[in-house]
Amino acid sequence: MQASVSKDAGKAVVKLAGRFDGNTHREFRGACAPLAVDGDVRAVVVDFSGVDYLDSSALGMLLALRDKLGDADKEVALTGVRGYIKQVFDIANFGKLFSIS
Repeated sequence: MQASVSKDAGKAVVKLAGRFDGNTHREFRGACAPLAVDGDVRAVVVDFSGVDYLDSSALGMLLALRDKLGDADKEVALTGVRGYIKQVFDIANFGKLFSIS
């Protein structure tokens, strides 16, 4: 998986591409951890438009991100969710935990 971060007007977008699974923990954490302590960032959007696969460990990483950003009073949203990824999020009831589009 590849992760790139862009920031604009208090919002950070983490764009993911490829497989999002347990093997990509380091890349995901490396992209997201600095955002929790960045005083200029008030909201984080994780863009799934380039993700073709995710597993349960990816769900765990998203929950950990939500907790970490929530502790810093920052919002997290998921975007670009479609197809298989949407099905997984629906089964996991992520719509109750995240704003998803």
